[in-house]
Amino acid sequence: MPIHMEKNPNSYSPEISGISLSRENLQPGKVWLVGAGPGDPELLTLKAARLIASADAIVYDHLVGEGIVALARPDARLIYAGKQSSRHTLPQPEINELLLALARENLSVVRLKGGDPFIFGRGGEELEALAAAGVPFEVTPGVTAASGCAAYAGFPLTHRDHAQMLTFVTGHRKRDGFDLDWKALAHSCQTLVFYMGVGAAEEIARQLTAHGLSADTAVAVVRHGTLPTQTALFSTLSEFPAQLRAANIEPPALIVVGSVVRLHERLQWFS
Repeated sequence: MPIHMEKNPNSYSPEISGISLSRENLQPGKVWLVGAGPGDPELLTLKAARLIASADAIVYDHLVGEGIVALARPDARLIYAGKQSSRHTLPQPEINELLLALARENLSVVRLKGGDPFIFGRGGEELEALAAAGVPFEVTPGVTAASGCAAYAGFPLTHRDHAQMLTFVTGHRKRDGFDLDWKALAHSCQTLVFYMGVGAAEEIARQLTAHGLSADTAVAVVRHGTLPTQTALFSTLSEFPAQLRAANIEPPALIVVGSVVRLHERLQWFS
């Protein structure tokens, strides 16, 4: 994933794998909500890459890799607004206010989020704040972590012989536990993808088995999906919480539950 950057801002023209990202003149006072994809810079859309290379200011999250931020102009204002479990650089209301303030400075602003900003990325909340303030915006979708991690771990998310449904679930708890329809989730004909679920692995396993899903159901946990540092744990619903602890796998990681996971034994290609 070669990235080339010129040092002179006046001749700045970065490249990803030989594709030139010529700088565009973006509308000042506007925000672009951009999905950065699951990690590999080559999985950026061309539009996302060009916006990153052109913006006056970029507000980026924890899951956005250095290789992606490196596409920014040398004179761009880079602001880290990352969120990790229990560690928020900026609370969400402050991020909303930051986007408004940058737009009011008459800057072109890229709000850069890992994966897709509309899939558990709180992008809708940020756009609501912009819309309420009358700030113009656009959205550029990104490859979501579910599709990226599954593809690079060697299994599809859907398959006619395994899964006719696909459900994305957030693993973030409320104070009184999950507010989920576990009975609906515990069906063998679907694939479940838990975002941000590593800390809730035991409850996920307990609830799904208690509501009828076989303890032998295949599970994959993918960390740093699509990156050279990717690791994947393949297990079963009953065993994966203990194996997670033993392997000391920490977020960010994605949990995938369903028989499609077993296809990695024949389809795994990335190493």
